[in-house]
Amino acid sequence: MAETGQGPESGQMKSLRVTVVASLRPRHTQEWQLELPTGATVQDALKACGLSAGSAENADFTASIWSRVAAPQRRLHDLDRVEWCRGLKVDPMVARRERFASQGKRGAGLFSKQRPGGKAGY
Repeated sequence: MAETGQGPESGQMKSLRVTVVASLRPRHTQEWQLELPTGATVQDALKACGLSAGSAENADFTASIWSRVAAPQRRLHDLDRVEWCRGLKVDPMVARRERFASQGKRGAGLFSKQRPGGKAGY
């Protein structure tokens, strides 16, 4: 893998290529491709995009790197993907159980849309 920037002999610092993806509202995402100095943190990446990890309006948001929760002080590596997402309001497993229960035993699941004349399970 090639590194960005030049070595110390040229006087330039190495940099990190980072992608930041934000879901600021339902069903909408924004993506930024950033080049940050070595040693940059999650918070630095968010600030570069105009997002703030510490503000009251973003209290419901969580930062993660490759879908794993990350603290704002965590240092980034080259080609990291920082995600800025709203927290879940409902546990997906609970929502699925409730949806299944409301549809009934026959109306939900993998085989609920059986072809006319087809065998059970196909």
